[in-house]
Order: sequence, then C-alpha cells, then structure tokens
Amino acid sequence: MSDFGKVFLIGAGPGDPGLLTLRGKEVLERADVVVYDRLVSPAILSMCNAKAKMVDVGKTPTHHKVKQSEINKLLVQFAREIPHGVIARLKGGDPFVFGRGGEEALELVDAGVEFEVVPGITSAISVPAYAGIPVSHRGIATSFHIVTGHEKDNAEISLDFETLAKCPGTLIFLMGISNMDFIAHRLMECGKDPKTPLAFIEKGTTPYQRTVMATLETAGETIVRENVTAPAITIMGGVVELGKTLAWKKNLPLSGKRLVVTRAAKQSSGISSRLSAFGAEIIESPMIETRTLDGPFVIRSNMASIDTRCLQGDRNEKCHSGVERSETIESRLAVFNTLKDFNLLAFTSTNGVDSFFKQLFAAGYDVRVLAGKKIASVGKITEKKLLEYGIRCDYVPEDHTAEGLGKLLASQCADCRQVSKDEPKILLLQGNLADDTLLGYLPHATRWIVYETLPVTECPEWKCEAVATADAVVFASSSAVENFANLNKSCVSQDAHPLAFCIGRMTESAAQKYGYKTVVSEETTMDSLVKRIVEYYS
Repeated sequence: MSDFGKVFLIGAGPGDPGLLTLRGKEVLERADVVVYDRLVSPAILSMCNAKAKMVDVGKTPTHHKVKQSEINKLLVQFAREIPHGVIARLKGGDPFVFGRGGEEALELVDAGVEFEVVPGITSAISVPAYAGIPVSHRGIATSFHIVTGHEKDNAEISLDFETLAKCPGTLIFLMGISNMDFIAHRLMECGKDPKTPLAFIEKGTTPYQRTVMATLETAGETIVRENVTAPAITIMGGVVELGKTLAWKKNLPLSGKRLVVTRAAKQSSGISSRLSAFGAEIIESPMIETRTLDGPFVIRSNMASIDTRCLQGDRNEKCHSGVERSETIESRLAVFNTLKDFNLLAFTSTNGVDSFFKQLFAAGYDVRVLAGKKIASVGKITEKKLLEYGIRCDYVPEDHTAEGLGKLLASQCADCRQVSKDEPKILLLQGNLADDTLLGYLPHATRWIVYETLPVTECPEWKCEAVATADAVVFASSSAVENFANLNKSCVSQDAHPLAFCIGRMTESAAQKYGYKTVVSEETTMDSLVKRIVEYYS
C-alpha cells in the first residue's frame, strides 16, 4: 500500500467556490491528478495545482462521458502509476450523498489503495438556503428527508411513496427533474395534499441560480412551462413559502454574472473575493506570470525598454534592438552597494516592490540602507505594498500612471535645480516590459529591471469553455489584455467580445484596440474598479 498514491474523495459542494472546504482546497492545490465531474464549478477547478493532470469524467442525466465502473478503475490506475502521489476525485456536493463515493471507496479498498473522504456541503441543504428556504423551521417542519429522484441508471423509480406522502417534514429530491411529474402524481395518489408548496431550484448557489415556485398538483405543467432543467433540486413543504421573504442571493448586485479576472495568480485573490461577495462567479484566468530575477539588471539611462529574451540569453546575445547585451546590461548580485549613489527610488508596480526587497534581503541588506532616501510610488496600490515593508512614500501622483509619476518627479527635479545645482539621482525599479515613459521625463535616471513578465501560453479546455460564457472580463494591465486577446481567440468569437472592465486609461486603450466595449474605473485602484463594476450592474 505504501508504494501507491493516495486517493482523496472530495466533495466540491453545490457550485459556489466559497463553499468548498479548506481541506478540499488544500488537497487540490497539491494534487498530481484531478478526476472531476461535470457539475464542478470552473472557479473550483482554477484552484487546482497548475501542474496537475486534469481528467474530465463528467456525466449528464442522459450521457455518461465515462461509466462509473471505468471511473472506479481509473482511480486505482492513477494510484498505482503515481507512487506517493495525490489523486483527487472531485465530485459535486458530497461524495457520500447520492454521489456514488461509496462505490469508488469500495473499489479502492479491494485494490489495497489508501483513501480519504473529504466531505462536501450537500446541495440538499445549501441550495434551498441560497434560495431563502430553510429545510427546517420551528412550527413548520421539524424534520427533513433527502430522497433521490432516480435510482439505478434508467431503472424505474421504486420509492416508498406511501411513507413519503405521510411524512410531515420537508421533502428534498435530488436529481430526477425528468421524473418529477410521475413522483408528484404518486405522492398525491398516496394522500399528499395537492396544494403542498413546492420549489424547483436550478443551478443552485451559482450565478445562474433560478427558483421556480409551484404546488404538488402543478409540478409537471410548471416544469414544462418554465423549462426547468437539470441540475435542479425539488423541495416540498410549508418551508417553501419562506423563500418568498427570505431569498437573499438574488438581491446581490452581481448575482447571475460570471466574470473573468485576468490578474496574475498571486494578485487576483483580493479582487476575486470582493467581487464574489457581491454575488459574481469568478473565473481566475491570469494572463501573465511574474518572476523575480536573481539580481537587478542595470540599464543605462539612455537605453530603450528591453524584453524577456534579453534577460534570459547569455551575455553575448543580441537584444531585439540589435545592441549587444554586454554593452547595455550588467547582472550583479551585489549591485545594492550602489544604492548610496541614489537619493530617490521610484516604484512603478507592486511586483517591483516585492522583487526589489526580495533581492535586497537575499544580498544581505535590510531596509536600513534606504535611510534618508525619498520614495516615490506610481499609485495607491503600490504605495500600500510599500507600507507592508514599513516604507512610507514621499511622492504619489494624483494621476496614477507612469506619465503622472514622470511629471511629478520632473517637477521636483526642476525645483531642486532652482534651489541648488544638485539634481536628485533617481533609481527606477521596474519590470522588463516597462516602456520609456519615465525616462522621457527623467532622462538621467537609472533603471533597474528587478522582475520579468512572462505570458501564459496555454488555456485548458475547461477554462476555455468558462471564458466563452463569461459576462465580462476584468483587466488590470495592458499586457493582460494583449495576452488574453491572443490566447483566447479560439474561445471567444471575434464578433462577440464580452464587456471589459479596465483599470486605467492605458488598459482601456489596449482593450478598445481589440474591439472590446470598455468600462474604466475612476481611479487606478482595485477598490475603484470593484466599485465601478458593481455600479454598472446595479
């Protein structure tokens, strides 16, 4: 057994990624293989280890992509092929609540494969709660009963209708929408009150949740008239009436909206959680990745911007500009002893802040080397990041752009020249894709490239499908726009671009170039962008 991988039977919950358990998320983040079902939210799939093998075994009510018996064998196969590996079997709801997790577990036991069950929040309770329907309520229902709407594949339903009809509590049917007309008639034949309130809840806890009210006697005709489709649950009993008063989710301003967030993975969680709190389903699809360089690359003040190829090649490689790298850049792990030559440091991104301090600490220095120096930030987000390192900014432009920062610092230099002949020696901390806007205003400044930006080159099939059905895309940089447009040509029709929410004028301009209808935040901050998104849909 010790030579096999371990299988985790994980309940993904009903759909809302916020309802995935912490244990489930922790396992997915280190999984080597993820075997997932159709009903698992793409937002949850985005939490999986980026290097994991993703296996779609999704089943629909009328079509099984992979038979259950084959899924059982597949789990055993992966466990044998990956010694000490982590194999995640990701299922909607809870594995042991009509999820056939017991069958998978028995197969693993027979094969001698170690397994663990990670319970999920069952849709039987959570979906009614999202519709404002408590499954129990004092004075109305003191019990609830969870029933499957169908048994074995294509088998005739053989429920104990007489017992169910006499049950005074809440009845909750999972699956079986196609059988509900038959179920309703059998319950009435066995004495259930035809006026019993009933609700169908489609796609519960997702942005597309819909509640359709009926009674037991109108169940069949309501399903046809309202085109109620799976996945949906049916709940019967007096508690259904409470949904008319307690339905809370539909009142959230972003309820029913699927938004794609394209920020770098390590930066997206803040805006994602805030948008989720307003009811949106978030698909995190970072378009760029950033990497801190081993040490700063020093670019002479009169040189143009440089791309990643110049950072990764050897010292004699020519850059795209045709200038020998050895003449334009020097890589020195110990360049921090030259910080004494500068009296103003300008940061143009949060990545630049993190990378600078990571290199500084790795070189054996600490923040004391910045004593007496002036600090400038391109905007409030970068200013906030500097505060995390205990550094307060002296200069932050009202216009949170490179142009705004350049004008502000150029003005400061002009003031210094009027007072004395000494001009501040400015150090710019930037990434490899930074343009020459700042150097245009500060021609004598020195630029350190402290990180590089790399484009994401692949989009998995499950994410491509999610992106294609999104209501809008959230862009925080022009580079994210460029890569999204190129990477998702096969996902998004060129004639049907979704709406683009943009932070800043440069990002908006890039999105408009690709034909997006754009909405831009008033300020270049995440708070302002979230506010603008909520206002747009309110």
